Amino acid sequence: MLERFKIIHHSHSGKLRPHEFTSYGPLAVLLVLVGVALMISSVQAASPPPQAESIGLTGRMPGPPPKTAATITSPTSGQRFTESPITVEGTCPAKTLVEIYKNDIFAGSGTCSDSGTFKFDIDLMYGANTLIAKVYDELNQPGPDSAPVNIFYDASPPQGAPLAGLNFGGPQLLLSTDSVYRGIFPGKELSVPISILGGTPPFALNIQWGDNNNKLIPRDNNTPFKANHTYKKPGNYPITMQATDAVGRVAFLSVVAIVNGQPSGTGISSTVAPPTNKLLALWPLYTSAVAIVISFWLGERREKHILESRQYPTQRTA
Repeated sequence: MLERFKIIHHSHSGKLRPHEFTSYGPLAVLLVLVGVALMISSVQAASPPPQAESIGLTGRMPGPPPKTAATITSPTSGQRFTESPITVEGTCPAKTLVEIYKNDIFAGSGTCSDSGTFKFDIDLMYGANTLIAKVYDELNQPGPDSAPVNIFYDASPPQGAPLAGLNFGGPQLLLSTDSVYRGIFPGKELSVPISILGGTPPFALNIQWGDNNNKLIPRDNNTPFKANHTYKKPGNYPITMQATDAVGRVAFLSVVAIVNGQPSGTGISSTVAPPTNKLLALWPLYTSAVAIVISFWLGERREKHILESRQYPTQRTA
């Protein structure tokens, strides 16, 4: 039985086949197409569209300024007051910023609610006060001024002082600063310039930042200075300042700080690889594939050369 099965080696004729085993032409075309596609994908990945964890830049195109003026509904013209500050309220275009001026001097600012109303406190000057409300949109474009409201501040003496000792012609204590602070981000320090006008030094200034934090600042003179504060969350914060001088005069001022929302995509996790890194990992594989194909082609060329040398030795030595 075993003698019937014999291993017979394949006999080679020693002649070259008319074609190689591998079709290198189509394979070379395929490699070129893959390389071009990979190059185009790498270029596109260099500037990908915004992803879930990327930062997008947005802007606001300038539109028309507010066309509707604010209206001061309280106080009304002709009212007289013996205490300061007073509450000013009225109507306004929704989501605008309202600034009140007394005798053309900035008196305070606040935001207009979604229902189109505003309400905040302002300080008054001795005697007559002409109040005007101005509105501004998000791009700080002004709208028309409100109708003026004329009121009077009949100043009372400091608490505990006799009426005969009050000098209505003496220097009144006032506070001055910018009208509003825009573009502040959480975690960034806000610097508020403050000027104490008039009064008798020394002064004590208490600042309520609108986020349950306050700061007491003593001052020996009227030199302008800056108060600094850092907000932790975005939002609109009313900053109220109250100063007193050596003889008991009181000054009040309220302004708004607009704290922007911090972009959520500032920290990209290190575990998320950008698309370009994935494409870069494909290039070594592509290069290896090209090298393998070239190696096989060179190997077959060498084998063909050896077979030709064995088949036609006389022609090679001639």
